[in-house]
Amino acid sequence: MKYNEKELLSLSKQQAEKADELLMKGPKKGSVLKKRLVKLVVNFLFYFRTDEEEPIGALLLEHCRTIREEDNSFSLHFTEEPERKYTFECSSKQQCGEWIEALNHASYEFMRKSLMFYRNEIQRMTGKDPLEQYGISEDTRFQLGTKKLYCALLAAWRSCKLPCCDPAVFSIAITRPQCKYPADTQLLIHGPQ
Repeated sequence: MKYNEKELLSLSKQQAEKADELLMKGPKKGSVLKKRLVKLVVNFLFYFRTDEEEPIGALLLEHCRTIREEDNSFSLHFTEEPERKYTFECSSKQQCGEWIEALNHASYEFMRKSLMFYRNEIQRMTGKDPLEQYGISEDTRFQLGTKKLYCALLAAWRSCKLPCCDPAVFSIAITRPQCKYPADTQLLIHGPQ
């Protein structure tokens, strides 16, 4: 897959959903663990030398699995390239668990499944498709960018007046500052994990 270098660099400078200094080993034979600043932005995992501002690499987190190797380490395996494995070592077992969870929730595949679940739940509660009012037809519903889908879903959730839509019912907070709503707006939801 080809990327526009300037757009990728711009994306790497956005606020991270998670960022830490970790030890990282690439897929090349003879590669050793090196200290890297690792930054998760949407579904890209950027890695930097600790003293530089531009990333030295980026991993698109699609068609990959995150596997805990030991208490403090995990690896990324790409399903279409089994020999491509990246290993990360964290400073604690807790930090490792946080990274595994964040990476598992970062893929477009996970976001798409979640959006489909939330759409169906709102439709079940209200009897109406929450995305239709935003011009997202049945054919194109999940082909649009996730930014538009999150904004539409957030707006649909806000307009839902049923008691079952009370925020206390829901358990996971997703913040999407790309929406036209304030950055601190949270859609509290409960769905597939």
